[in-house]
Amino acid sequence: MTAPNAKRMNVFERYLSLWVALCMVLGIALGKLLPGFVGLVRGLEFGEGSHINGPIAVLIWLMIYPMMLKIDFGSIRNVGRRPTGLIVTIVVNWLVKPFSMAFFGWLFFRHIFLPLIGPELASEYIAGVIILAAAPCTAMVFVWSYLSDGDPAYTLVQVSVNDLIMLVAFAPIVKFLVTGASGLQVPFMVLLYSVGIFVVIPLAAGSISRAALIRRKGAAWFESRFVAFFHPVTILALLATLVMIFAFQAENITTRWFHVVLIAIPIMIQVYFNSSLTYGLMRLLKVPYAVAAPGALIGASNFFELAVATAIALYGPESGAALATVVGVLVEVPVMLSVCRVCLATRHWFPEQQAA
Repeated sequence: MTAPNAKRMNVFERYLSLWVALCMVLGIALGKLLPGFVGLVRGLEFGEGSHINGPIAVLIWLMIYPMMLKIDFGSIRNVGRRPTGLIVTIVVNWLVKPFSMAFFGWLFFRHIFLPLIGPELASEYIAGVIILAAAPCTAMVFVWSYLSDGDPAYTLVQVSVNDLIMLVAFAPIVKFLVTGASGLQVPFMVLLYSVGIFVVIPLAAGSISRAALIRRKGAAWFESRFVAFFHPVTILALLATLVMIFAFQAENITTRWFHVVLIAIPIMIQVYFNSSLTYGLMRLLKVPYAVAAPGALIGASNFFELAVATAIALYGPESGAALATVVGVLVEVPVMLSVCRVCLATRHWFPEQQAA
């Protein structure tokens, strides 16, 4: 068995959970030691009726724009050649995953954990995990596909198609499921505002930048110079965002630290459920391993940057919903690495040649 080799990941990706934990410690310390400064930053909001924090919005945009630079919508021309794996991925991502997370969130927070967290936080945590699951993974999928020996070209097709669907499906799914499962109100215009700021604008900017720069400088320069320039920017933006969110959440976490563990449980169950479902359907339909593995990983992981931004816009950075999305970042790497290992250990289940 070939395990996902940690040496094949960069230091940031390999220890993402550690960096998140360190950001938690630093953010809580700032929130406790400098409450006045944290309160001042917390008040820098814009958007009528929303809780979009200005500094966090800038940082999240610096995370999402570089991801969109990697998306080649020209690859969608090849969709019709091998449709089966893509259809399975779309069905699980949009017709199963958000709904299964709504069920797991309702089951654990509204019933099993209710005596430990109370009804108000139960509603917020349900909303947060639904928002997390409704946003399919974008950037990290390329890492997971690489580690599981997936087909990079087909992975790009899957991500590109899912990003286009996200433009129209994300907001109504979040509205429907959060309102139904948690009982919280979802200001739909604020939700659309978030999609516009954090999906439409960076997606359009990334696509235009990609086309213009490749035409002018060539693909090699674009990948090795322009995209590479943003890699440390993205890392720093993510870490700074996490520090700020944990600073805003300092009081909640220090008084309810055990809630982080409780939130992680349904998120992890949802990851394993959806990856197993996708992988099993791929095997049943005789999809090649190089398509099945990244499909299972796309079906399990989340676009946590968008989820964090949306939860903050709807309910504020100190909300239980925002905390739930950040816990998703905390568990992402160890859980997804375990899925990679399972895929590699079972690759003999799949045909290797013709792609479906």
